[in-house]
Amino acid sequence: MFMIEYKDIGWRYWLVTAVLLTFGVLGEPIGFILAISLTVIQLIHFIIKDRSITSFPIQVRVWYLMLLIIALPEPMQLIFWIPCIGTWAQVIFGYCTMARFVSLLPWNRAELFSLKLLIKTFFSRPVKGSVQQGFSASEKLQN
Repeated sequence: MFMIEYKDIGWRYWLVTAVLLTFGVLGEPIGFILAISLTVIQLIHFIIKDRSITSFPIQVRVWYLMLLIIALPEPMQLIFWIPCIGTWAQVIFGYCTMARFVSLLPWNRAELFSLKLLIKTFFSRPVKGSVQQGFSASEKLQN
């Protein structure tokens, strides 16, 4: 049920990000700036580590950063609740909604886009590693 992976550097990045976003949504706007800054650092770290700017973990972090940047202007800050709740879900349960959205992008899937794919993507159990590993190759090619 719980996926607390305290030995994983990625998990620790997400934990600190979740804490910073929580400070932000509770009234300390500096938490948003610090969360964005940490996400940039995390992104650079994983680009260097993966030696790729197109790997799936990098794509997730880029789209996550874009969501944080979109939410930064004062009138949009209510949006920060979405990554705040989602990041806590990632940290505690291993369920990453952003990774599931990114897995649906055309270049990340072999299966045709369908309601069945949406249901399977968003209602499957969390897995360690990439959400893409949660489906067998035959499941990805069905439909």
